[in-house]
Amino acid sequence: MNELNRRAFLGAAGASAALAMAQEKTLKLGVIGCGWYGGVDLKAAFTAGGVECMALCDVDSKMLDDLSAVVEKQQGSKPKGFKHYKDLLAEPGLDGVIIATPPHWHALPFIAACEKNLAIYEEKPLAYDIREGRAMVDAWRRAGNTVQVGFQRRQSEAYKAVREYINSGQAGNIVQAEVNIFYAAALLDNSPQEPPATLDWDLWCGPAPKLRYSPQVGHRSWRLEETTGHGHMVDWGIHLIDATRVMLGETMPRAITATGGTYAYKGRITTPDTLTAHFEFERCPVTWRHRLWGAVERDPEFSNGVTFYGEKETVFVTDNRWVVIPRGKDAQRRVTEVKPAQDLGLLHMRDWLQAVRARKQPSCTPDDAYLSTGTVQLGMAAFHAERTIHWDMEAEKITDDGALNKLLFRPYRAPYKHPGAEIDKLRRR
Repeated sequence: MNELNRRAFLGAAGASAALAMAQEKTLKLGVIGCGWYGGVDLKAAFTAGGVECMALCDVDSKMLDDLSAVVEKQQGSKPKGFKHYKDLLAEPGLDGVIIATPPHWHALPFIAACEKNLAIYEEKPLAYDIREGRAMVDAWRRAGNTVQVGFQRRQSEAYKAVREYINSGQAGNIVQAEVNIFYAAALLDNSPQEPPATLDWDLWCGPAPKLRYSPQVGHRSWRLEETTGHGHMVDWGIHLIDATRVMLGETMPRAITATGGTYAYKGRITTPDTLTAHFEFERCPVTWRHRLWGAVERDPEFSNGVTFYGEKETVFVTDNRWVVIPRGKDAQRRVTEVKPAQDLGLLHMRDWLQAVRARKQPSCTPDDAYLSTGTVQLGMAAFHAERTIHWDMEAEKITDDGALNKLLFRPYRAPYKHPGAEIDKLRRR
C-alpha cells in the first residue's frame, strides 16, 4: 500500500471510528418546560435509549421538582434544576435540549440554543407568530444544528400510506380535503386569582402580555388562551394541517378565509370554540373545522382525521387507520388498521436522537415546520381580519392591505426583544 493510499485508508477508518463512537455516545440532554409534554418527551427519550438528563428548567419549582424526582428514579442521578433557560443553556456538557414550553416561549430559548450549536427537539407549533418563525429558521440555518420539530404524525404509517395512495391516482384527482378534530374541551376556573407560590407568573408570561393568573390560563390550559396558545387549530389542529400539507406535497396556501366565534364557552376562553378555515393551496382547497362541544358524540369514528375527496374515491385517515370509500351507493369500504398501534411520539423522538448521533437532519426541520405553523397562523389572521387574505410566500407578507401584516407580528413585552423585529420592518416595505 503506497503512502497516499495508506493515508486515505487511515482517514476513512478514523472517520468511521469517530462515527461509530458518536452513535454509541450517551447524549446529555436538558429540558426547558417541565409540564405535561416536557415529561412526555423526556419519557420518549429515555425509552428510545442512550440519553442522560443533565438539567431541567421551569418557572414553577413544583413542576421542576416533580419531574426531577421522576428523572432521578429513572437514571439514578438527579439533574440540575434551573428557573431560567439561559442558566440551563450555560451548563457545560450538554448535547441537546428539549423545548416544551407554551408557544410564546419557543423562540427565545430556541435561538439561544442554536447559538450554542446544541441539538434541539422543539415542540409544535414552531413559533407564536410568523416573524418569530422566520427568525428561528434563520438561526437554525446559520448554526446548522440538528433540529426536530414535534409534528409526530410524520411517523404515522397510515399517513405515509395515504400519501402514496392519493399520489398514485387511485382515488382520482383530489378535489378537496377536509381536516377536523372535534372534542369536548375541559375548562377550568377562569376567575383572576393569585398564582401558586411555586410559580413565577411574571416570568411565565415572559414576552407575552401579562395577564392576571387563573387556572384556565396557567400551565396546561394556556392552549385556548389567545395570548399564549392561540387556540385549538394552532395548538392541536396544526398536527393534521401539517400531515395534510405533506400528503398533498404543498407549501403554504395563497388565500385564506376563516369564520367562527366563541359560542358555547363565551366569556370562558379567548379563542374560537367553533371555527371553519378555508385554505386555497395550489393542488386543492383544504378546509379545517372544529367544535369544542357537541360533535364527538355524533360520529366518533371520524371526529379526528383528514378526508380527501377524490373524483373516484373518498379517503379518510387518522393516526393508526385509513379508510377508502369508493363511489356508489353500495360500495364497500376498505379499512386498513395499523397494528400494532404506533407510539408516534416515541418514533419521532427516536428519529431525532438517531439524527443527532449521525450528525444529520431529522424528518421535520424548522424550515418545513415553518410552512405548517405559518399556515395555521394565517388562518387565525384571517379570522381576526374578518375577510379573505392573500399570502405572498416569497415576500412573506399579506398582499391585500399593508395594515393586515401587523397580524404576523406581536410586539414583545419589555424588556424582551422580538427576534423578528428587523425582519418585520423589511417585510412591511
